[in-house]
Amino acid sequence: MNLKETLIKSEEIYKGRVVSLRVDTVQVPDGRTTTREVVEHRGAVAIVPLLGLDKVLMVRQYRRAVDDVLIEIPAGTLEPGEAVEICAARELEEETGYVAGKIEPLFSQYLAPGYSQEVLHVFLAQDLRKTKQNTEGDEFIEVLEVKISDIYSMIQKKQIKDAKTIAGLLMTLRILDK
Repeated sequence: MNLKETLIKSEEIYKGRVVSLRVDTVQVPDGRTTTREVVEHRGAVAIVPLLGLDKVLMVRQYRRAVDDVLIEIPAGTLEPGEAVEICAARELEEETGYVAGKIEPLFSQYLAPGYSQEVLHVFLAQDLRKTKQNTEGDEFIEVLEVKISDIYSMIQKKQIKDAKTIAGLLMTLRILDK
């Protein structure tokens, strides 16, 4: 069965600093025409920073979109043309004040493929060394040291609600259990 849609036209509706919105007119497999709203984003990284084998560094910050303070793994948006590994190292130091002796990719994922083409690249950072936190002017971030043994219960108690954080932490726990 052919599931692919054919693009007829694409129109940019909004262009912002972080995201843009386009409306695509497409022909679906049965021949009908419909529209798809697509949020464009240049991609991002997230980092699971292990502090030894028993703790992970996390950040607390207010998220306007959900009107809540969330506990997350450090993350950030790629700069145009920036390599994902460079972005991961930069975001780790900016948000936590640590640099990693070793950063390796864990996985990449689409965050919401029903309406966005954003890809998030998740990394594991180890051999951390303290430097200086250097957040952007509009970022207010608290750094937390969370025990690995507390991760499952924090997810179950909804203290950790962010999808990228849950996926990154669960993948890390799986690796540590081997």
